[in-house]
Amino acid sequence: MKLLRITAEGLPLFKEKLDLNFYAQQRVAEEHKNILYSLFSNIYLNSANGFIGINASGKTSVLKVTLLVLELLNNEPINHIETRDILGDSKEVKLNTYFFSRKTKEVCRLETIITAEKNKSEGIIYRIVSESLWTKSTDEVTTRKTMLDFEGREPAIIRSSQEEFLSDDVSIMIARNKKTKEYIRIVNLLKFTNVNILPFFEDIPAEVITFLDPTIESLHFDEKDKKQIIHLKFKGKEEIILNNPVELNNYLSSGTVKGMITFTLAQEVLKSGGYIVVDEVENHFNKEIVTTLMRFFIDSKLNKNGGTLIFSTHYPELLDEYDRNDSIFITRNRNGITVENLSNILKRNDIKKSDAYQSGFLEGTTPTYEAYMQLKKSIARGIVMIYTVKRIEEDLDFGCEERPKGMPVMAIVTLMNSSGEEIKIKAEDAMLYECNINEGDKVCFDVNNKLEKVALPN
Repeated sequence: MKLLRITAEGLPLFKEKLDLNFYAQQRVAEEHKNILYSLFSNIYLNSANGFIGINASGKTSVLKVTLLVLELLNNEPINHIETRDILGDSKEVKLNTYFFSRKTKEVCRLETIITAEKNKSEGIIYRIVSESLWTKSTDEVTTRKTMLDFEGREPAIIRSSQEEFLSDDVSIMIARNKKTKEYIRIVNLLKFTNVNILPFFEDIPAEVITFLDPTIESLHFDEKDKKQIIHLKFKGKEEIILNNPVELNNYLSSGTVKGMITFTLAQEVLKSGGYIVVDEVENHFNKEIVTTLMRFFIDSKLNKNGGTLIFSTHYPELLDEYDRNDSIFITRNRNGITVENLSNILKRNDIKKSDAYQSGFLEGTTPTYEAYMQLKKSIARGIVMIYTVKRIEEDLDFGCEERPKGMPVMAIVTLMNSSGEEIKIKAEDAMLYECNINEGDKVCFDVNNKLEKVALPN
């Protein structure tokens, strides 16, 4: 199964209906076909989808929704899904999931309505109160516009109250998947955003190791007395024996460990045609490593089974790796999370995406000017240098001329820092008088490099 579109209504953190399209919505030129995955006819998938936004814009929340939907399609009970907390305590959440079935060559729409119930012993419990599945053959699909239109069609499967055998938090997809033998390989790396511990005890491909750290000669695992043993050897060094994967962090950089996790699991996803979801993909990685990962998924010759990378990032330069706009999503949080596909904002693919993002043209993608100035002032206060006014003297240096007409009366102010070093500056005498700055006072320079009096605590 391949995701085409997700819509979600009723999610407490979202300002409006969430709408995510994973298929190519812009015109597919001939030169772009090698960076997309062909489903059928003129329908293509974006194999690397990026969500970008400033801190607290909702990127992780969007990834959680995506993972929830994927697990739901995979027969996982909602109350067992790690990202179910995104549902909150909503009275009703309506999910519409559009997907393509490889086995049946059908485009499908699954509508799932979920409610939350508070339980004193177990907390919030979720259950599915209504669910329907619609299908249509790909032979009926003539355009992208009509592909996801199921108006007037009767559902192929309807959740029935008579289905006592079906758990109330398991999707009716379980019946379809049993028949079609479909399963999605899902790799959830959200837990590894800030944690670097190998989650497996399997040998890592030598090519991955060399790419990440060429000083490593070998790294492999074996078992002794039912305990996992790690063998690590650097070139020209003695072999190191470790008993716990946590110990690897003492010898390898955080980027190397995260890279081993990500690239090893990515290889499996590329092979199976599944999904890998990475939050803050740039954490512990340099730009080249991140772009390498993206290029693997974008390369249709390598990614023959349509493996899909879904990631979030703060790094606008990554956007320039894309030749298209429709695989990039902008997240914002203005009293609620919103998500907008970049293709709806930038109609042309040739505009440098990072510039558009950083300039504020996309709106809500950069901190506000007011927030910037407040931060600047706060930092300035934190590193301010305090001076003592030692002397204030009138500036009489006009050469052989008198003070030019209209020129303000200036003063030479001698300042002394805490180390006893003196500096002399010129300041308007009227400003000194207005600010009540006198000899012996404590002063500093503000963010505009103007002298201001420091109020000392009593």
